[in-house]
Amino acid sequence: MMAGMTSPDITPAPRLLADIGGTNARFAWQAASGAPLQVQRTYACADFPTLQDAAQRYLADCGLAAPTLGAIGIANPVDGDAVRMTNHHWSFSIEALRRSLSLQRLVVVNDFKALALSLPHLPNDALLRLGGDAPDPLGSKGLIGPGTGLGVGGLVRAGAGWVALDSEGGHTSVSPATAREWAVVQAQYALHGHCSFERLVSGMGLQNLHASLRELDGLQAEAGISAADVTERGLKGGDAHAAEALQMFLALLGSAAGNLALTLGARGGVYLGGGILPRLKPLLASSALRSRFEAKGRFAPWLQRVPLLLIDGTELPPALLGAAAALDAVTGGP
Repeated sequence: MMAGMTSPDITPAPRLLADIGGTNARFAWQAASGAPLQVQRTYACADFPTLQDAAQRYLADCGLAAPTLGAIGIANPVDGDAVRMTNHHWSFSIEALRRSLSLQRLVVVNDFKALALSLPHLPNDALLRLGGDAPDPLGSKGLIGPGTGLGVGGLVRAGAGWVALDSEGGHTSVSPATAREWAVVQAQYALHGHCSFERLVSGMGLQNLHASLRELDGLQAEAGISAADVTERGLKGGDAHAAEALQMFLALLGSAAGNLALTLGARGGVYLGGGILPRLKPLLASSALRSRFEAKGRFAPWLQRVPLLLIDGTELPPALLGAAAALDAVTGGP
């Protein structure tokens, strides 16, 4: 269920929309339900003590009047009024935030729920199909995307519309398929007592993979290396462990995406989001991403028909479109 607070007699009004991740806060303005999303800005979460401060800076920077309605997709579970981010220090009360921004209504949903709600609205040129048949337009859709963490969600048909599924599937247990992967997973178990997909298929996952692979080869983990460093080195060459980390990252993502396709019966496709994958486009076709997606024993023939679709090429973050759709769902918009 979407969390939010409301007061009566809401009329069509300007909307503040936000997509809040562990690293960046993206904002947009919508004059009314169904209107284009405008005045997009991105801010570093680390630059602000609270979400309220970031939202108020956006409104001030853009010279916007106080909005009446608001919708936020956030990289965190949303269950009740209190929200505490997993991958950043922000925490807030939805009702207190609504009041501080003088909103009549504020809807807050998990960011991947917002992204899932955007899927029916994405143009074809924003999607790159990586194998499989054309998506069934009425079929269930899976969504998975590595960024600061690993987001997982889905979209299922309900009557004439769609229902987005809340999920924390990024924290399911990794299922390694090679001896090298087993060794990496065992290293994570030794450190944390568990190895979720998010530990290896995310920004921190790239760091963990690089460190573990070096240690398996008798080298010390490299201090201070970032996910962006691993990505850059793996793409440019010259760092064999970075290159291997990228390949293992994509293989494990394929396994996780295949699990999701089976769980949802996703004839409508499994969509790949998040901020990391567009940079890895040169590797996707030659990687084990698709083969591991299909490598599910007796159900491999079924999965061969399911499309994988990279969300790419859209100028507006799709989660902002999803936040608008989440607001429409509770205000009776289109």
